[in-house]
Amino acid sequence: METLSRIGQTIAQEFSDLPDVEAATRIVVRLTLAALLGGLLGIEREAKGKAAGVRTHMMVCMGAAMFVLASQQFGINPADMSRVLQGVIAGVGFLGAGTILKGDGESTVKGLTTAAGIWMTAAIGVAAGMGKESTAMLATLLTLAIMASLPLFTRMFERPEKPPRIARPDEPPRR
Repeated sequence: METLSRIGQTIAQEFSDLPDVEAATRIVVRLTLAALLGGLLGIEREAKGKAAGVRTHMMVCMGAAMFVLASQQFGINPADMSRVLQGVIAGVGFLGAGTILKGDGESTVKGLTTAAGIWMTAAIGVAAGMGKESTAMLATLLTLAIMASLPLFTRMFERPEKPPRIARPDEPPRR
């Protein structure tokens, strides 16, 4: 019987990383906010037919928040938090690099906006994980504004394409 009691105590200790209801609430709020904000960015990317969509952005945002939260729970001092952030930034950089494709032409590169969006999503997750909820929400709104409005704005300054040249019936074909 004592063995079962010790097993029960050990299991209870393993789940005792939340000392009170306030700590549990704080974690739920921060992770939920990170998931929601990442999801908003993912919806925008998915609506444009991009490979990294809702689930990817939610997981990146929540993952970044979780790294920060776990470090805070461990009792890491603020000066050492920079190493955690460096790891998150570098890791997400590799994830974003996987979305960038170079085409056949020298100037054809695709996926840069998605990579930057994933990077920004991680930054938003870090802010949410650190308890900077207003900053995370503002950054999400600004990111959505950039992704939605700037393509419309830049189209105003694009040069119109020249229409294809139509050969006259009596003209020999060009080679």
